[in-house]
Amino acid sequence: MLASALAATAAEADKPGEAVTAGWILGKLAQPAPMATPFVEVRESRMLKNALRLSGEYRRPQDGVLVRAVRDPYVETTTIHAGQATIERAGRAPRTFSLARAPELAGLQDSFGALLSGDLVALESVYRLRSDGTRQHWSLELTPAEDELARRVQTITLYGQDAELRCIETRMVDEPQPQRTLLASAAEAAPVVVDADGVARLCHRGVASR
Repeated sequence: MLASALAATAAEADKPGEAVTAGWILGKLAQPAPMATPFVEVRESRMLKNALRLSGEYRRPQDGVLVRAVRDPYVETTTIHAGQATIERAGRAPRTFSLARAPELAGLQDSFGALLSGDLVALESVYRLRSDGTRQHWSLELTPAEDELARRVQTITLYGQDAELRCIETRMVDEPQPQRTLLASAAEAAPVVVDADGVARLCHRGVASR
């Protein structure tokens, strides 16, 4: 299963009640390329009349490349590589632009790349880290350390259980509601989730209170 790319065996999640560190989390999440995982996202914005539910797959075909493939309610592929993002839709010419125009995408690539390579030093060069919870239910908050990204992104918080990353919650500076992306088994458990509250429950389920 594709979800297994972000999950290790239950035997790896020893000492479930022990407090986590950022290093422990990255050690469990590290996965070599190629890998893929399904995602479900419900996006709310002041520019949208109703919440938009997206589903698809994240792929990391090789180091330094991140692909976000939306499959529903439309088909769109975003490939992030070498400081650029290319967006492709059927019937339209591909559109390529610099990540300098979209620092949130650059931050997504940096965080995903560092997470899946287990590179704590690289992650700490871009974000200030704060871990919370236990090995059974944990969170890792990433606060941008660079002004350019901090002008757009407040925090990126990862939620997981044992060795599985289940959710990424991104808080943008100019949006009152966070954007939550369910991954792996959390995405597979949400085939009929259509509202932001349902996504939030799956995202935060079992995570220690702050």
